[in-house]
Amino acid sequence: QVQLVESGGGLVQPGGSLRLSCVASGFTFNLYAMNWYRQAPGKERELVATAPSAGGSKNYLDSVEGRFSISRDNAKNMVYLQMNSLRPEDTAVYYCNAFAWIAFQSRSYWGQGTQVTVSS
Repeated sequence: QVQLVESGGGLVQPGGSLRLSCVASGFTFNLYAMNWYRQAPGKERELVATAPSAGGSKNYLDSVEGRFSISRDNAKNMVYLQMNSLRPEDTAVYYCNAFAWIAFQSRSYWGQGTQVTVSS
């Protein structure tokens, strides 16, 4: 049974930091690209950061470049999102996602999301 469980969200003041964590189970973690998405009220879900399965360059949404950092620990089946210099516009539900092409079929798994609220 595939599971992605996020944690680490909460309320933080502008300029503050949070670290999101996602623990994965039920699939071969190191074969999957691990992504963080977010969805703010009334807006579409957007891709925030990607950590490829086989190393290589990580990618970020322009608006978080230089403030957010994604990392993964394949030994622990974990992916993290370090968020610094948070802004009110970063307020959203953040989702962990695993994606891969396996046997010519796309596989995509989602966590339940964790709320991040940036407000004074």
